[in-house]
Amino acid sequence: MSKLSYKDSGVDIDEGARFVEEIKPYVKKTFDKNVLGGIGSFAGAYELPAGYKKPVILGATDGVGTKLKLAIEAKKFDTVGIDLVAMCVNDLICNFATPMFFLDYYATSKLIVEESTSIVKGISEGCLQSECALIGGETAEMPGMYQKDDFDLAGFAVGIAEKDELDRVSQVKEGDILIALPSSGIHSNGFSLVRKLLFEKMEHSFDDMFEDKKLIDVLLEPTKIYVKTFKKLKPFINALAHITGGGITENLPRVLPEHLTAIVKKDDIRVLPIFEYMMDFVGEEEMFRTFNMGVGMVLVVDKTNVDKVLSQSDGYIIGELAKGDKKVQMI
Repeated sequence: MSKLSYKDSGVDIDEGARFVEEIKPYVKKTFDKNVLGGIGSFAGAYELPAGYKKPVILGATDGVGTKLKLAIEAKKFDTVGIDLVAMCVNDLICNFATPMFFLDYYATSKLIVEESTSIVKGISEGCLQSECALIGGETAEMPGMYQKDDFDLAGFAVGIAEKDELDRVSQVKEGDILIALPSSGIHSNGFSLVRKLLFEKMEHSFDDMFEDKKLIDVLLEPTKIYVKTFKKLKPFINALAHITGGGITENLPRVLPEHLTAIVKKDDIRVLPIFEYMMDFVGEEEMFRTFNMGVGMVLVVDKTNVDKVLSQSDGYIIGELAKGDKKVQMI
């Protein structure tokens, strides 16, 4: 009986080593002065930035969900890495944390270096957009655990904040204005419904045209990263809500005190065409409970700061806060 190798079981160590060499340039592009050491150690090291009086470290983790299924089926891997970073860092800034570094976990049935490199290149681009360093990650080739072309992604972002700035709910008050920052598309939530509607029920193909673009490109448009906008507007913001799964109705109350209601003018929301199209086949309430509907982030802003925020962003007003129960009221 001939002796078995690891490669016989479906794991190619040589391809893993080649993959590491391929991604090094993209990883190094994200390094800043606080990154200690290089690539290839057992852990990434990052020196805490100076200038904080009471520094607090915050962490956020997330994935991309079933949006990955579309990327796998379309063989389009250059955007999901941006999604991965965005879902984590957009959560961090809602707690007034500035992202410092990022780590990824990539698990696949079989490592295909060109595809995997494209994914990490996207992660690198997301880190550049959010001004954080990609200091480590794990690539796991697991035949038997994942089938055929399947893979999964998870991301981990770490940020830093002043302890005295963490409690955003206490800063929110009656009369504050709600400003929407537009989303770039569906972002990374609700794709099980998207796939069920568009490709099972309506039998669309990836190459069908929608608004002068291929449908698959509309669907895989990467999640917008709001870190730079947050850094610029931070002095003028009372609170932020990242609009992910659950939509405005479930995410905005997370930054409200018990005695305030968010009054949102539904007609003022600039709903993206892809959502308008799906709303012909999905109830409006279900749409607003599932998708961002064109709003990627909601800023809670004092009336005196509204003009500053609007002049330095692409935001627009969608409502205000009033006395009442902790909830969102669509009018």
